[in-house]
Amino acid sequence: MSLAIMTSGGDSAGMNPAIKRFVEYAYEVGETPYLIYDGLEGLIDDKIFLGDLRDVDDIIYRGGTILRSSRSKRFFDIEYRKKAYNNLKKREIEKLVVVGGDGSFRALNQFYHDFQVPFAGIPGTIDNDINGTDYCLGVDTALNVIRTSIDEVRDTAYSFRRAFVIETMGRDSGYLAMVSALSAGAEICLIPEVEPDFASIKQRLSKDLKEGKIYIIAVVAEGTEQGKYLTQWLEDELGVESRLTTLGHIQRGGNPTVFDRLQAFEFVTYAINGLIAGRTNDVVVYKNSKYGYVPIEEVSSQPSDPRLMLNQAYLKEVEKLSM
Repeated sequence: MSLAIMTSGGDSAGMNPAIKRFVEYAYEVGETPYLIYDGLEGLIDDKIFLGDLRDVDDIIYRGGTILRSSRSKRFFDIEYRKKAYNNLKKREIEKLVVVGGDGSFRALNQFYHDFQVPFAGIPGTIDNDINGTDYCLGVDTALNVIRTSIDEVRDTAYSFRRAFVIETMGRDSGYLAMVSALSAGAEICLIPEVEPDFASIKQRLSKDLKEGKIYIIAVVAEGTEQGKYLTQWLEDELGVESRLTTLGHIQRGGNPTVFDRLQAFEFVTYAINGLIAGRTNDVVVYKNSKYGYVPIEEVSSQPSDPRLMLNQAYLKEVEKLSM
């Protein structure tokens, strides 16, 4: 059997370790691995090559994805999907592994219903917003990048007695902001899933400032669209000189952490084993510290709630930072 792997959607640290494991494990179990470059666009444009151990020999420590990625409008057109299918057929590639988000999984699910090409999805997004799994590849690395950034900003905050608002990525999910605020000891955390109470925040921080606090760290999820507002609010309501720091795409890069490398190893192993066993359109998940499979329909049914991924004690602490 021939298998192919692709990375699609936003890149995340952990994708390269997954690609390395894919090639090595495919050969180990007697399958032929192919690499699809440039995501869905590459599938259409026939950027498909036989995977060689030399291709993946020096990539485990690199962020991003050596296969590159893309977002494809053409894949919505059945004629382009048919072209992609023919590219696989001429190489006798029977099954696919896709590392990406729920949009990528939905695209491959349509491809499966069109041409019966089974696929295994591996959740790879720093947003950590895929339903059915507690963890997605790249999240731990992103959190460590954010933690380092906040720790470094804190030096200036202390030196100038300022407030700093740190805006994290995450689309409509507040997971990165929530966990970062908790682990960095932030005074404020705003996420889309919790309605902020600015009056209570003012009362709480006014008391802290009177008692000697000299700087403030606030972590805001981009999905709230309140980064600029909060920065000005801190100056107007608390009289603290404030700065906004938008971390942006540095959160998606960086040397993959040990945890992301190990997760990549397990995700790919489960993906290939599932395909060999006859699974067709499942997503490999990590739930309650166990690996398993979830049908794509269940993954796509609703977004993940990041609040469910924290124990109740942590959740209560995070919610306090919004009020």
